Amino acid sequence: MITTTILAGLVLFMVINYAALHTWIERKQSAIMQDRIGANRAYVTLPWKWAAPINWLLKPINGLGLFHPIADAIKMFTKEDFIPPFGDRFLHTLAPALALTFSLIGFAAIPFGDVLIINGRQIILQVAPVNVGLLYIFAVTSMGVYGVILAGFASNNNYAFLGSLRASSQMLAYEITLGATILGIVMIFGTLDLQEIVRGQGRLLFGWIPMWGIFVQPIGFFLFLAAGVAETKRIPYDMPEGESEIVGYFAEYSGMKFGMFYFADFLETILIAALAATLFFGGWQVPYLAGNGFHFPWGTEILLPQCMVALLQIGSFTFKVIAFCWLFMTVRWTLPRFRYDQLMELGWKGIFPAALANIVITAAVLLWAGPQ
Repeated sequence: MITTTILAGLVLFMVINYAALHTWIERKQSAIMQDRIGANRAYVTLPWKWAAPINWLLKPINGLGLFHPIADAIKMFTKEDFIPPFGDRFLHTLAPALALTFSLIGFAAIPFGDVLIINGRQIILQVAPVNVGLLYIFAVTSMGVYGVILAGFASNNNYAFLGSLRASSQMLAYEITLGATILGIVMIFGTLDLQEIVRGQGRLLFGWIPMWGIFVQPIGFFLFLAAGVAETKRIPYDMPEGESEIVGYFAEYSGMKFGMFYFADFLETILIAALAATLFFGGWQVPYLAGNGFHFPWGTEILLPQCMVALLQIGSFTFKVIAFCWLFMTVRWTLPRFRYDQLMELGWKGIFPAALANIVITAAVLLWAGPQ
């Protein structure tokens, strides 16, 4: 129980801080892509003479604008919490809490490493090692739609209600599609346990290619990415928010309630990135790294301490998640927004039928190949 609590606290700390840093990354990456400087106005300088060395150390942080996430948090906490006069006060407060909570608890089933051995005791590097982890994640993330629909309903605003209807129909459509895109992975590895799926990707194809999901389910991977970005409600699928228009489901939100919706979007992006890394890029797997070190196909071995192996696995998983977040951010600042009819057509008439065809092809291949 104590170990689980510590792991949950560490995961919560890392995810929340990375989501906060993600707001800065969005500003800086968009600035680089648009040939701008980006956020650099939030800085800290101490006025005392004895603080000159500290100011010198803070100079590169100030230049990069890394204090902007803190400035954003202060701004949102101090802004007025406005509730529409004819809105539902309780539901208006509950909606952002639901959206944020269900975005956070999905990380409990994500394995960020195999095992860590301390004083002979094995610690599974996963907060909730459930054997239906994939089903659990889809169950809790699907509940996030309640926060969105309640936000529009409780605001007593036609524009917000329109945005919430768009969001709920989009999320429901693409959740079904997203589930269909990963069924091929489930069929190949024969389990819903994310830890076992990652361990299964440690096997080698043809004696030297890691059996990652991208190699055994390439079509499923690209379909998953397309549907996953839609689940985050980010450009080019940001019709529910419509940040350049007044149609968003949180149009009547201000202060930290708006901040919770804003934060939930980044958490969903990180969760989809973590799922993509876990299902299709080996999760915490490092090519040819076993529990006691590297074992290369040509016979070379490099033995490592178990703690070093665990650190390499955690670093591998972290790097893959950051890489996918970078990819999603690049897509977000490259493509224009779809029309709503184009969005729904792509989901129901494009990605979903392709995902079903991928399931049929995968089943046929597995039947032809026979038991492994």
